[in-house]
Amino acid sequence: MNLNSYIRGVGSHLPARVLTNEQLSQTVDTSDEWIRERTGINQRYIAAEGQNTSDLGYGAALDALANAKMDVSEIDLIVVATSTPDLTFPSTATIIQEKLGLRTGAAFDIQAVCSGFVYALSVADAMIKNGSAENVLVIGAETFSRILDWNDRTTCVLFGDGAGALILSTTPAKNKNAGRGVLNTFIRSNGQHKELLYVDGGPSATQTVGKLRMQGNQVFRHAVKELADSMKECAGKAGYEINDIEWFVPHQANQRILEAVAKRLDLRRAQVVSTVAFHANTSAASIPLALDVAIKDGRIKRGHKVMLEAFGGGFTWGAALLEY
Repeated sequence: MNLNSYIRGVGSHLPARVLTNEQLSQTVDTSDEWIRERTGINQRYIAAEGQNTSDLGYGAALDALANAKMDVSEIDLIVVATSTPDLTFPSTATIIQEKLGLRTGAAFDIQAVCSGFVYALSVADAMIKNGSAENVLVIGAETFSRILDWNDRTTCVLFGDGAGALILSTTPAKNKNAGRGVLNTFIRSNGQHKELLYVDGGPSATQTVGKLRMQGNQVFRHAVKELADSMKECAGKAGYEINDIEWFVPHQANQRILEAVAKRLDLRRAQVVSTVAFHANTSAASIPLALDVAIKDGRIKRGHKVMLEAFGGGFTWGAALLEY
């Protein structure tokens, strides 16, 4: 039997603490105007002391389960996209599995930085289509505040903490839900430019966590081209043109990148879901956070085609075409 995966529920979770640009300017040599003009960001959420990535992911998972009207016992796979795991091991996914009270199924992490959620979605969709899982909890969760250099105004103003989740479920290809879900995914990477966006620490190399380092202008140039190309490739392989798609939910890196990609593809501003002003860049969590907002406020409706896209350190990038 041919199987499709369809989107059964979405959810999100944010820390309680909001850090505005004005508050940030009290400790960093920056200003609200400087940040807004260059990034479109107004504020970001910061995890509390003792609040880990798994806590945010767990909150998003509960929200997605409630949205899907599902019992946690129905989940047989958890895939977590994160670059800020609670621990080197075990995986954050297994920690969330334990918090949910699950004793069956499988759980693992994927590390593709800001592209992580697209990568995780691609893996979850493949496992549903090959019959390895029936209900997959796909989570993007990050506490990027823990790896920032808070004296570097070029990076610390860009990022925040949060989590988003999506539940993919199996449906026979010929039933009434056929077509709802993942129509196609496209993922790529190129390690040649890793020095443009990286963290300068790790268990093997330095035995430290390290801090995020980025050459923003170079990242911008690569991101705009690769994102636009991957979106066209993803749509084309599914048999669609860009103008067949109602909504675009990009990785919320920077408003300037969102606008540059939209201009390159001749998209209307209203088609592009942007939450970067409120969430800042939450890496692997940014796409599911934005998707959750747009579904719950009614913009994205059943039957709408939605393009997700992301670009991150590595470099990694990719796109996913969905029919909600």
